[in-house]
Amino acid sequence: MLILKDFQPSIFLRNRHFQTILNSVGPRKVRANRLSLSLKSETIILKSPAGVRLISELDLSSVNCNQLVVLIHGWEGSSKSAYQISAAKTLLDNGFDVLRLNLRDHGDSHHLNKQIFNATRSDEVADCLGSFLSTRSYKKVFIAGFSLGGNFALRIAADYGCHLNLTAVVAISPPVDDFNGLRVLNDGFFIYRRYFFRLWKSSLIKKISIFPEYGIQSELQQARSIDDINSILIPDFVPFMNTESYFSAYALIGDRLSTIKVPSTVIASKDDPIVPTADIVKIGKNARLSIEIQAFGGHCGFIDNVWGASWVERRLSVIFNSFL
Repeated sequence: MLILKDFQPSIFLRNRHFQTILNSVGPRKVRANRLSLSLKSETIILKSPAGVRLISELDLSSVNCNQLVVLIHGWEGSSKSAYQISAAKTLLDNGFDVLRLNLRDHGDSHHLNKQIFNATRSDEVADCLGSFLSTRSYKKVFIAGFSLGGNFALRIAADYGCHLNLTAVVAISPPVDDFNGLRVLNDGFFIYRRYFFRLWKSSLIKKISIFPEYGIQSELQQARSIDDINSILIPDFVPFMNTESYFSAYALIGDRLSTIKVPSTVIASKDDPIVPTADIVKIGKNARLSIEIQAFGGHCGFIDNVWGASWVERRLSVIFNSFL
């Protein structure tokens, strides 16, 4: 496994937990709030032929361009997450239109679809994108996904890359094998475990308040862990017999990505506290898929100064510009 050193933060920013946490809070959040004031986002509801609706934010570059980057956030993130806004601004400044897509039940979208989100739903994202792109005349279309959004991006590239006429795809810190990833999360730094549990529980309580007929209000209130929530949802509301079969359904291991024909890149870090590097190397080889593992960066961080600027955003611009 070759470890790259393209991203070299100062010694004060090399801690993997600093990198991971600073991706969404502190100076990066303040910077994103400031950058959002300069955006003129148009809220669009993407619709699939099957009736699925996903909220997105479309920002147009100041130049009249014909290239689009679709950004997909991570689990319990949204189009308004700091890293989404910051990446969008960098790409806009480089002449790309940007569509920040919300997955089902993310952002303020719990009311749009009755069925509960699960991580296997990459088909509906591809269908919604296809409907959107059919109304536009973009000559170049890219996808960049962060964390779970990166997992979605790679599966879309494998299953729909040619159909959507994608130009290139980048996945930053994508989960590859969440059966192992959940074990690492449960055994790791308690902050991440608590963070994801609280966000997920809050999101599901919001969902059930809109669709009370699910009838799992009391079970959710009593849940104390991610495992508890999984046991509530599987198999009754997530169509898999157990967590292992569910996680396997969206895993990227082995030959899952062998059908990728679109130039694709995985950007990961050796010190990621959430996605183990050992999982990244489980991805089967594909001539169209390159894997860049940096020595530092944490999970989706790659923060290179105290003001919250991110190296990975510039890397996205370099990769996508190479196809223009």
